[in-house]
Amino acid sequence: MKAVICGAGIAGLGLARCLGDAGWDVVVLEKARALRTQGYMIDFFGPGYTAAEEMGLLPRLQELGYPVHELRYVDEAGRRRAGMTYATLSRAIGGRLISIMRPDLERALYESLPAGVDVRFGTTPTAVEGRTDGATVTLNDGTRLDADVVVGADGVHSAVRRLAFCEAEEEAEEDDERHVRHLGFHTAAFVFEDPEVHAACRDSFVLTDTTDRQMGFYGLRDGRVAAFAVHRTADPGLPGDPREALRKEYEGLGWVVPRALRACPPGDEVYYDQVAQTELPCWSRGRVTLVGDACYAVSLLAGQGASLGLAGARLLAEQLSEAPSTATALRRYEEQWRPVITEKQRVARKGVRWFLPHSQGQLRARRLALRAARLPGAGRYLASALTGKSRGILGGG
Repeated sequence: MKAVICGAGIAGLGLARCLGDAGWDVVVLEKARALRTQGYMIDFFGPGYTAAEEMGLLPRLQELGYPVHELRYVDEAGRRRAGMTYATLSRAIGGRLISIMRPDLERALYESLPAGVDVRFGTTPTAVEGRTDGATVTLNDGTRLDADVVVGADGVHSAVRRLAFCEAEEEAEEDDERHVRHLGFHTAAFVFEDPEVHAACRDSFVLTDTTDRQMGFYGLRDGRVAAFAVHRTADPGLPGDPREALRKEYEGLGWVVPRALRACPPGDEVYYDQVAQTELPCWSRGRVTLVGDACYAVSLLAGQGASLGLAGARLLAEQLSEAPSTATALRRYEEQWRPVITEKQRVARKGVRWFLPHSQGQLRARRLALRAARLPGAGRYLASALTGKSRGILGGG
C-alpha cells in the first residue's frame, strides 16, 4: 500500500511514522525547503501524549522539553499580577505534560521516521484527483504520483483541501474560505537574543497581564528567548510584513516588550497567522482525506492542537492498516474522531474571554480564577478545563 502525505508538520510526520512502521510505502511532500524553525512553546498533553508514548517518543520529547516553573502574568513594570505553578497544572492531568517548542516536536517526529519514508522538501501539489480505487497527485515539477490514499496534512490553509474538496477550480479559493472560521485574533511567534529578557523569564512562561493584546516570553536553553503574541482583530487578512505589523500592534505594551520588538527578526523568520478553526461537512473524498489542522483545527484558544494532530494521525494510520477496506478506514476515522474535535472547538469558542480578556472586568475574573485553581479540590475542575470537558481558563498547545 502507498500513501502520499502533503505536509511535514506534526500530523503529517506522525502519520508517516505510523504508516511506515506498518509497512506502507510513504511519500511526504513539504512546500518548505527544510523543517520549519518558527513556532511557539506548547504544553503537550492529552491524547497526543498517549500517542507519543505508544510510539516510543516520550524519552526524546522529554529530552527536548523544558522545565517550566510557573505561568506568570505581569504588569507593565514586570510585577507579578497572577499566575499558577506548572506543578499544579501537571498534577491536575496526572503528570502527563511536556512543555516543548513546536519545531522541536516536529524534529523528534522527523528523526523517528523509518528509513524507507521519502520526504521531499520544496515540493507542492498542483492537482489532486481522488477516485474510488486510488488517487493521483500532480507536483509542481509536473511529476504525477499514484497512491492508494492521498492525505492532506498541510494545515489551516490546506492546498489539498482546496484542490480536492472545492467544486469549481476557478472559485476554489473563495469556496475554501467557508471551511475556515476566523475567531477574531492574529498570533505570532519568533525567537530573539537578549540576555536581560532571558534572565527575566528563565524557567517560567511570563505574559503581559493586558487586554486585547498580549505578549509572552520563555528563556530557551541556548540563551535565546521565545516570544509569543496574540491580539484581537476583525480582519482575517495577513500583513505583508509581519515584523512591522507586530511593532505597530504591540508598541504600547510595557515591561520588556519594546526590547523584544526591537530584536524581532525579519518577517520571513516570524511565524504569523490568523487564529482559526476548520470545519468541513466531510473529511474524505474518494481516496483523498485530511488530518490535523487541514480539517479539524481547534485553534490555540483550545489548546491541544499539536496533541490532537498527532493523536488523529495515529488513529487514521491504525484504521488504514487494520480496516477491511480504505473506504471503511476513512469512515471509521471520521466517526471516531469528529465528536472529540467538535467538542474541543465548541469549548474554545466559549472560552475566548479567558484566553485574552476584552475588558478590565474579564482580566480581574481571570486573576481570580487562577487564584482559585490553587485551592484544595480545584484539581478536578482544572483537569476538566485542560482536557476540554468544561470551559477552560487557559490556552495551550
